[in-house]
Amino acid sequence: MLSLLTALPATLAAEDLPQGLKSAVFLPGWMDQNGNRIAALELVMAPGWKTYWRQPGETGLPPEFDWRGNNIGAVEFHWPAPEVIQSDGTRTLGYHDRLVLPFTVTPETPGREIGISADILLGLCENICIPAELSLSAPAADEAPDPVIQTALAQQPDPSPVQPPCVIGEIEDGMTLTMTVPEWGADLAVEYAADRDVWASTPEYNAEGTEISVDFVAPSGKPFAFEPGAVITTMLGEDGATEFRGCAAGRG
Repeated sequence: MLSLLTALPATLAAEDLPQGLKSAVFLPGWMDQNGNRIAALELVMAPGWKTYWRQPGETGLPPEFDWRGNNIGAVEFHWPAPEVIQSDGTRTLGYHDRLVLPFTVTPETPGREIGISADILLGLCENICIPAELSLSAPAADEAPDPVIQTALAQQPDPSPVQPPCVIGEIEDGMTLTMTVPEWGADLAVEYAADRDVWASTPEYNAEGTEISVDFVAPSGKPFAFEPGAVITTMLGEDGATEFRGCAAGRG
């Protein structure tokens, strides 16, 4: 009898793909020196279509993975820097044309083979955004690193040790953050890593362009215990992106 991994297709036939996708596949990747498997999801989108980053912005659906493979412990994603997409007056963060999303799988049991398969829910958008579902499995890991995945890994934002100054306050349905911008005129994305269900508004600049304000709304619709160290600020520029983890907080 075929196992679940061999029974699932490595890629989907064109007629089985959701609208807006030209191809969807798990790139098999390789095993690193620590016994972890590095692989990637590759999506090729039809012209004019996009998919979303881990924090889409005002609207959108980030990818969700229901892992169903062999010996899968923790999974860490390595997100390439997104682009800002303006559509019908709405600002979102995501990718046009093609996304290669690398991830590292730590084995549940070290020394045993890692097999990758998953059900994936993601958002695809042309003029109207739609949820799409995929079921994919990966072939066995290659012996050598994949240059395509290595290129995507190099497109991650550069980490910075700086924690920008910030002030935290309460609003009726959550929390608000005022933060000194790391660089004047930079395009910023701000998210809250402690709880991915917390919605973050688009950063708004003050008149001088020196500060931004961002509202964070939890599912409870009430103020909550806010962790300054969980704020992730991604500064997007023409020459790449920089990521700031945490902010040096006062209290408003």
